[in-house]
Amino acid sequence: MAMAAAPLYCVCRQSYDVSRFMIECDLCNDWFHGSCVQVEEHHAVDIDVYHCPNCEPQHGPSLMKKRNNWHRHDYTEQDDGTKPVQAGTSVFVKELQNRTFASGDEILQWMPGEQVTQRYLESHGWQYPIAVSNMEGLGLRLPQPSFSVKDVEQVVGGDKVIDVIDVARQADSKMKLKEFIKYYYKPHRPKVLNVISLEFSDTKMADQVVVPDVAQNMSWVENYWPDDSFFPKPFVQKYCLMGVKNSYTDFHIDFGGTSVWYHVLWGEKIFYMIKPTQANLALYEAWSSSPNQSEVFFGDKVDKCYKCVVQQGTTLLIPTGWIHAVLTSQDCMAFGGNFLHNLNIGMQLRCYEMERRLKTPDLFKFPYFEAICWYVAKNLLETLKELREDNCPPQTYLVEGVKALISPLKTWLKREVTEPTSEVPDHIRPNRLIKELTKEIRYLEVSGGTNKPVKSQGSGGGQCPATLERVCPARQARRAARRLREQQERGPKVPSNLEILELHTREVLRRLEVGPLEEVRGTCQTPTTQNLNFNMVSTASAAAAENPDTHLRLTLHNGRIIRDARRPGSSTASSPVKAESERSSVGQLKSRGEMKTESDQEQQHSTMGGEEKPGHLDEVATSQEPWWSSPSRCSPECREQHQRRVAGDKSPMDSQGNSSSEAWDNQGPLSLGALSHDASPEADNYQYCDPSMSPPLHPSKRHASNSPPVSNQATKGKRPKKGMATAKQRLGKILKMNRHNGVFV
Repeated sequence: MAMAAAPLYCVCRQSYDVSRFMIECDLCNDWFHGSCVQVEEHHAVDIDVYHCPNCEPQHGPSLMKKRNNWHRHDYTEQDDGTKPVQAGTSVFVKELQNRTFASGDEILQWMPGEQVTQRYLESHGWQYPIAVSNMEGLGLRLPQPSFSVKDVEQVVGGDKVIDVIDVARQADSKMKLKEFIKYYYKPHRPKVLNVISLEFSDTKMADQVVVPDVAQNMSWVENYWPDDSFFPKPFVQKYCLMGVKNSYTDFHIDFGGTSVWYHVLWGEKIFYMIKPTQANLALYEAWSSSPNQSEVFFGDKVDKCYKCVVQQGTTLLIPTGWIHAVLTSQDCMAFGGNFLHNLNIGMQLRCYEMERRLKTPDLFKFPYFEAICWYVAKNLLETLKELREDNCPPQTYLVEGVKALISPLKTWLKREVTEPTSEVPDHIRPNRLIKELTKEIRYLEVSGGTNKPVKSQGSGGGQCPATLERVCPARQARRAARRLREQQERGPKVPSNLEILELHTREVLRRLEVGPLEEVRGTCQTPTTQNLNFNMVSTASAAAAENPDTHLRLTLHNGRIIRDARRPGSSTASSPVKAESERSSVGQLKSRGEMKTESDQEQQHSTMGGEEKPGHLDEVATSQEPWWSSPSRCSPECREQHQRRVAGDKSPMDSQGNSSSEAWDNQGPLSLGALSHDASPEADNYQYCDPSMSPPLHPSKRHASNSPPVSNQATKGKRPKKGMATAKQRLGKILKMNRHNGVFV
């Protein structure tokens, strides 16, 4: 039965695309792409009755909404004098500029750039905003002050879709960067639009901006995020902010309690800042969840709100949890970034949990916050162990940070059972990690003397120098020795089924890429009967096979074993006694009900892309031999059937009524199981991955190679697409090709 065709829309007659803005005609009820009918998304809210290009000649142009007030987000509401002013409107901005606030000099710490270092903040703490009038010494590199919004379009690309805030409505919409540039240069701007979330790590402009050294050195993402993480790396360190005069962002805490660096390239911004005290945070949460939030100025609800004017060339660093609003007093371009760090872990966690209670959309949360907390916990555990071995007391902020981490980690681990979006990394054993962290904290609490934590404030008197040094060869050597000792205690790591399949699939795909298809000469070249031959051995691999000094333990050529040096005394020919013992083991497995049926095997090969739980056998294999392809690993009957299949006889049936292809496929688990019992001890030492304290690879997760930088807006709260082909899926396709084409790899 033929599927119904997808409905077509717009003048372009294309099907619906969720990524493109569309508007409905109020007369013919057809839908049109905004780009096709020249209607921007932020303009659509001003249209009362829309007439499409087909209806406009007969019924006239679209009807626009009528403005009735200047102080409400919905400007069509009647101005009866009873409704309060809402944040962001033109009336609100005028009133804000006339308000009086406490001076920002009461809280700002003006410092020279070379003094703002990680060592200084670790010694003195970071509780108040820091202002730097000259970025020299910060390690910050930016374009020249002559850099314009037009230059941003040239290096970022005019077709890049960005988030734009309609300030008067405090509403977010999307538009292309080139459209915003056109708006920016209009002599009369009909609206106040603000761009504050253009993350450009994946553009050419990233090469022109280097973040401050203190943000780079302290950042969790830069220090603790592993290259082989299953989750995409968050990119939140490079933002370009382009705001026109009277742009306003209401009070907020940056996502995940991140600290922020800002630099005003040209123009001016005014920050209204509130201390993150316990009382103020409670008031903020209540205000954020109130239905009339936009009608209440949060600065009026706290004891003190400080006004900080940040002029051109000034750099501002805001610590964790500070509540702030921002007014752009004149056209402005600024650069900034967010980063998590070790100094205020407890406050960062509190801000994250507040976001969860407020049901903040994933788009506005730090991407994979829980995952990075697991990575940090693992690294802090190593740090505490090193300090204990060095007999050095850890700093107070480290001890308090670990204490603050333990409880949320337990909560997230329990929540993993009920919520599908787990962020526990694959190579971390969460229960063991929590247990060891608790053990280290208990040791610090009960022990005295040398391991008593020192205070983080002051000049660091009595502080162990090792806690401040990033590079210490002795500590690195001790860390490597401890990891080796832990590995020996755990014993050699046994690779899981999925790791073996992954390794073999990579090898097969590599061979397929090296050896192109070659037509067999002297045969009929019709499309249906053309014989194809896989040239599976490259020149390099052939030379390696002929070289007696090669380190390869197993060498195959065209499906035959040339050399097998994995076991002493083994020969290239298969042993009848060995095959007989394997057949007897098959009978024992079948008698115990441990062998899969033929239907189960077919289902397994056809659904290799889905979840698969590791089997009960401990498999150990080398990357040079497919576990199903070695004739020495299967019975003589199996080899005989395989030889007939390679020769072109695809029809013979076995005693079970299966074709030779099916019988060959059904030998897979046997070969793998036999391999696990017969492999030499040398094979156990083969390392498939980092020997960190990690369990076998989770079947539902797969380590991803380093992807290109992904912008923050694209990664927040989103998991990688599951539809992307995995090694298991590619392996399934190879197996199907073998059965149908008679080609044996």
